[in-house]
Amino acid sequence: MEPDDNSDGNKIWTLAAMSLGFAVVQLDVTIVNTGLHSIGASVGGGVAALQWVVNAYTIGFAALILTAGALGDRVGAKKIFIMGFALFTGASLACALAPSLAILIAARALQGFGAAILVPNSLALLNHSYREKTRRRKAVGIWAAGASIALTLGPLAGGCLIALAGWRTIFLVNIPIGLAGLWLTWRYAAEIQPAAGRGLDLWGQITAISALGCLAGAMIEGGVVGWLNRWILSGLLASAVSLILFILRERHAQQPMLPLSLFNRRLFATSSLIGLLVNIAFYGLIFVLSLYFQTLNGLSPLVTGLAFLPMTGAVLPTNLWPASVTQRFGATTTIAAGAIIAALGCIGLLNLDRGTSYWAMCAQLMAIGGGLGLLVPALTSALLGTVKKERSGIASGVLNATRQTGSVLGVALFGSFVGKTDTFLQGARLSLVISALLLIRGAVAIIIGREQ
Repeated sequence: MEPDDNSDGNKIWTLAAMSLGFAVVQLDVTIVNTGLHSIGASVGGGVAALQWVVNAYTIGFAALILTAGALGDRVGAKKIFIMGFALFTGASLACALAPSLAILIAARALQGFGAAILVPNSLALLNHSYREKTRRRKAVGIWAAGASIALTLGPLAGGCLIALAGWRTIFLVNIPIGLAGLWLTWRYAAEIQPAAGRGLDLWGQITAISALGCLAGAMIEGGVVGWLNRWILSGLLASAVSLILFILRERHAQQPMLPLSLFNRRLFATSSLIGLLVNIAFYGLIFVLSLYFQTLNGLSPLVTGLAFLPMTGAVLPTNLWPASVTQRFGATTTIAAGAIIAALGCIGLLNLDRGTSYWAMCAQLMAIGGGLGLLVPALTSALLGTVKKERSGIASGVLNATRQTGSVLGVALFGSFVGKTDTFLQGARLSLVISALLLIRGAVAIIIGREQ
């Protein structure tokens, strides 16, 4: 029997299940970054190999998330969400048991596929349960806060687990979370009526994977073999061609994976752009700072986890403010303020050096995390408010696809800057400058591009 959609109790447990789905996705971002040094020491590989451990996940996430949202709209978001949670949980076990770097990277890609299914369909189910605007904003804030808790505890939990039992345990922790999320979803979530005739755009999916994969590969390896290497140039060219083919396909397809008409709404287009820019900065910097703490300053995984707490910990309280802040000042002001605060944090870290006092970095790290926590719920709620509820799956998929594409680009680009120890600090500072500029650009974009 389908759960009663009007039951407040079912709504609460649905929110809990959706929050677990988003939380486990975010957990694997920070918990894995904390374990990078240990993974490299165990299965081999330099900075480029570690970039692939991170980006295999985010490429799968970014490239498939639009299809996952459309699939939820076509088949039913609840059914697809359950499939995604099962895939993510199984892939986590495969990561924990991986005997080699190649198998670990492949299992991480499967995790990314599961994450791609979880995020848009969790938002679709949440949007379906909380239909009143104010309550939806609060629910989205709690949903984001659950992910923020995972983001906050990820480094510390990863450091503790690695210290106690090795890096493989950072993947095993996903299994009980996955099982709990599966049961709560099956028991309490109400299914959304599938959209009649909603098809899948396989050619669009293929060209999207090709464009993102070739670009990420060229950027990662470009830092190793040189940007003028013929294979790197070929990869960049293949990415550009694939992107053009993707746009042409989406423009003429009867049922496109990415309906370009969505971008006719100025707020929708601007929100998607900001999602891209913010994730380039934030997740690229997490990768760089993890290597800075462990490789350059010789901190253990546990101490590195503690070092990230000011940055990730600031995300949680600021995630809980945007509903009231947005109601008072508007989404535009909330998003712009978050981006500027994070940009100021990046600028404040430009004096970073080997052995820089950790306490001299805390305020800046908190500003970066706090700025992100302030803007993401407002950004998400604003974007969902631009589309009809039956299109919430594809709309949330677009936002998260742009955000995860930003994560791929941030790790690939910034990682290429810090691939060599003797130029690490120059690369880290360049990453901070780029991040600040991107965040300021995001703030300007939301102010200029808002709907009148």
